[in-house]
Amino acid sequence: MNEHDLHIPKQSATLRMAVEEKIRQAIVSGVFKPGQRLVERELCEMIGVGRTSIREALRQLEAEGLITTYPHRGPVVSAITYEEAEQLYKVRALLESFSGQEMAEKGSLEDIAKLEAAALAFDQAARESDKTVLIEAKTRFYGCLMDGGGNMFVRQMLTLLHNRVTILRVTSMTQPGRLQHSLEEIKDIVAAIKDRNGPRAAAACKYHIEMASKTALEYLRKLPPSTEA
Repeated sequence: MNEHDLHIPKQSATLRMAVEEKIRQAIVSGVFKPGQRLVERELCEMIGVGRTSIREALRQLEAEGLITTYPHRGPVVSAITYEEAEQLYKVRALLESFSGQEMAEKGSLEDIAKLEAAALAFDQAARESDKTVLIEAKTRFYGCLMDGGGNMFVRQMLTLLHNRVTILRVTSMTQPGRLQHSLEEIKDIVAAIKDRNGPRAAAACKYHIEMASKTALEYLRKLPPSTEA
């Protein structure tokens, strides 16, 4: 094998990632709903790419847990059961509180400035009616928090959890009163991190996830088993 055998066309990789993100955002925003079958031919027409790019993107999204492939049915947008969501939020609370404490105690001033800017962007997005913009702003905030924590293994684990819970995020944030509470919780997290108060940052992160969990689980509890998000 020579060195050229390992080369990957940059354009191909970029296209695959772009297709992944298009489908991921469609799932996150509710365009593709839990339980919905994803037909390759239809995706090709919607996105304007070939089947190879669609298949590669679907494989990646299946690895993230956003898609489940069933024999004789093909790829379907994953659903989250009550029990799965409950377990997911518990693990996320542990990891995110750790990340918040680490950022408060060890994060750089640049990291904290980025977190503060992301929190402001989320506040501004909350004043608009575009759910996609809101989700993107919230995701950016969590990304800054994970980066600021400085632990790449925690970031990897949290990214997988976030990819799964994103399906529920629109649901939880659009429940009556939840968005305003979420904004206040985010402000408390940022304030604790700016004050370099690790334990308070950890507690604020944990509380934020617990409140999001409570809202999402209450929603799931009301759904018939076959329609869980």
